[in-house]
Amino acid sequence: MTRRKFAVRRATGACAVLVAGALTLTGCGGDAKADNKSGGKGTSAEDAAARITISAQDGSTGASINATGVKVSGGKLTGVRMTAAEGGAVVAGDIAADGRSWKPKDQLERGTNYQISATAKNPEGKTSAANSVFTTVSTANSFIGTYTPDDGTTVGVGMPVSFTFDKAITDRKAVQSHITVTSSSGQKAVGHWFGAQRLDFRPEEYWKAGSKVTMKIDLDGVEGANGVHGVQDKTVTFTVGRSQVSTVDVNTQTMTVARDGKTLKTVPISAGSTETPTYNGQMVISEKFRQTRMNGSTVGFGGEYDIADVPNAMRLTTSGTFIHGNYWYDRSNPPFGRQGTSHGCVGLADAQGANGDTVAKWFFDSSLTGDVVIVKNSPDKAVSPDNGLNGWNMAWSAWTAGSAG
Repeated sequence: MTRRKFAVRRATGACAVLVAGALTLTGCGGDAKADNKSGGKGTSAEDAAARITISAQDGSTGASINATGVKVSGGKLTGVRMTAAEGGAVVAGDIAADGRSWKPKDQLERGTNYQISATAKNPEGKTSAANSVFTTVSTANSFIGTYTPDDGTTVGVGMPVSFTFDKAITDRKAVQSHITVTSSSGQKAVGHWFGAQRLDFRPEEYWKAGSKVTMKIDLDGVEGANGVHGVQDKTVTFTVGRSQVSTVDVNTQTMTVARDGKTLKTVPISAGSTETPTYNGQMVISEKFRQTRMNGSTVGFGGEYDIADVPNAMRLTTSGTFIHGNYWYDRSNPPFGRQGTSHGCVGLADAQGANGDTVAKWFFDSSLTGDVVIVKNSPDKAVSPDNGLNGWNMAWSAWTAGSAG
């Protein structure tokens, strides 16, 4: 695994790598031929000009969007100006309290030309200056990972850490080794690759309720594929809330909701029909929508349905399985809890507009992303581990076998 350092600058998270190197410019200090006997000071450490170092080398074309900055030794910075070459927009930044460094306030943009000019003074008042013109790493030569969950969120016990990279990763070990996931519970999270662009982390069992999970992303400069480097450098933390696991029994057309091991409620549901059954297995709520449109043509059902305002909907699979409210249920059919009539989703009795005191609204309000919904006794197969955030449907031995660590 090769890891290059890049030019510098901080961005919101995505790409960059840079060549090691720095531009240093020092002013002159004293007269080497000065006559000390006649009062000349000669050269000395006190006379030496402050040395300014700009982390992005002048003329470089792969500068980091996270690490660009200015440092000085033997003096203090008196001014730093950074601009984007196109349009000359000033990049905001701050000189440290001790006057020895400066960095941009925000992350830099990829594939952008920048200029930095810096000045400093040594203790004797001698001035020095340095300049650098450089370009940050391009989008084509960098990769980023979109991840879930977000920083600062509270999630259910089934929520994995999941990365989707915008480019195929060939050095999976290098990338995985620079992402660490730890928990205050002491549970060990292991990464598993689903193909070349998705990496998920989970412990052997569900997260412990109330634990804090920390994800450290140290990908800035990591080469994930030939000539393609990461740019993200950040720490993300999230909290695991109470434990809620709901079990759908297709045989009885009911769902039992358990909170911290105790049953809260058992409610009637309508699972998939015989022709379009619901997947079996452990499924994790990945998104919540108070109302959303569901169009059968987007999931292979042609024009069988197109409902603009499905209430209290929560996604269970990428392929389109939801647990959601249903206000259009044909009242001439047996009531909820007697027959499965959906196209694979789990339906709950609801009112149009997501209003009212309904079972669906109660369950929506009681649920977090990351909560687990288990379906059993369906005639369909088990859900695929990579269809949504559903890696719990893979044995631990198979999960660890898919790790590059």
